[in-house]
Amino acid sequence: MAIVESSEVSSVADEGYSRIRADIIFGRLKPSQRLRLEVLRQDYGLSVTTLREILNRLASERLVLAEGKRGFEVAPISVENLKELADLRLLLECHAIDQSFARADVEWEGRVVSAHHKLAATEKLMKSQIGSSEQWKQYDSEFHQALISNCGSVTLVEAHAAAFDRYFRYQMIAFQFRDEAPIRQHKELLDCALGRDADRAKKILKEHVGDCVQHTISNWPS
Repeated sequence: MAIVESSEVSSVADEGYSRIRADIIFGRLKPSQRLRLEVLRQDYGLSVTTLREILNRLASERLVLAEGKRGFEVAPISVENLKELADLRLLLECHAIDQSFARADVEWEGRVVSAHHKLAATEKLMKSQIGSSEQWKQYDSEFHQALISNCGSVTLVEAHAAAFDRYFRYQMIAFQFRDEAPIRQHKELLDCALGRDADRAKKILKEHVGDCVQHTISNWPS
């Protein structure tokens, strides 16, 4: 019985963690917002003990600031931090692309094609202003993860995923879908993968991320 109860508690905590993390990434919990435990307890239906564990976990991911006796707040945003995260993402993703393309096989190629198909369909919906930002984020992430999924390093993939989410948070805070440019760039990245052209893929990725940074800064929240 104790094992079942422990499993249930762990499941509740994991679900709560996922919900709060998503609310931070998608800007529903605002940058620098104080995270008052009693308010969160009512909003998420979690115990104060569980909330503390979740917030400390998110603090280790730098999505939350833990301020000792002052409690917790959502991590603030800045142009400098956005640029740092963009550089980190490029460093990790470009290295992983080199490794992944060099180890390319049919299974990897299938994952990339499948991930792009879902992303392209979602981008069409976003362009028509009827798409879901959560679904777009999921498929955008899956596509970039698919590109590097054959790099041979779980640690590298996990580090990239963490940096990607912190970077993506800025897109959601200053959200406005960019229409044709990212659609074209994603298709070009697909073509590079199928052609095993890592050098060109890295150039396109740098253009892709650079455009996004400039777009985010142009739509910076007042």
